[in-house]
Amino acid sequence: MGYYHVGQVCLNGHPITGNYDEYPEFRKNFCPDCGQPTITECPHCKAKIQGSYFTPGVISLSHFTPSAFCYNCGKAYPWTEEKLKAAKELIAEDESLSIQDKEILNQSLPDIISETPRTQLAAARFKKIASKALTITSEGLKQILIEIVSETTKKMLWG
Repeated sequence: MGYYHVGQVCLNGHPITGNYDEYPEFRKNFCPDCGQPTITECPHCKAKIQGSYFTPGVISLSHFTPSAFCYNCGKAYPWTEEKLKAAKELIAEDESLSIQDKEILNQSLPDIISETPRTQLAAARFKKIASKALTITSEGLKQILIEIVSETTKKMLWG
């Protein structure tokens, strides 16, 4: 039976190490990519961030990718919250979208970033309205969301 090491991630979501507990030489107080402070636990419930998965006797070459949500309390990590905030701000800036379209996009975001029974509907609405948006908006939303949506949702939204 295996277990998760502790992960260290900056507040913008850049992975620092998936083995914080085992290899102190890889720890960093600040992110070398963006300068933000790093964390090893959920700010909401204090559960350790799940890092690399270790199985005795098995060598893993996988790369540590931080989750969007805490496994313990289900709340969004700071990087997920910031990406949602950035997506909403980008939507607000698009003058080609109606107020109603902006509201629908904003209401769809929670179901797009987490798989729910409403994800399919949210993805359909998102695609329909994003096609009306300025290219800079639709491409920007893709870049913001691509790291926090599931593989299934990525296929629904972008093929």
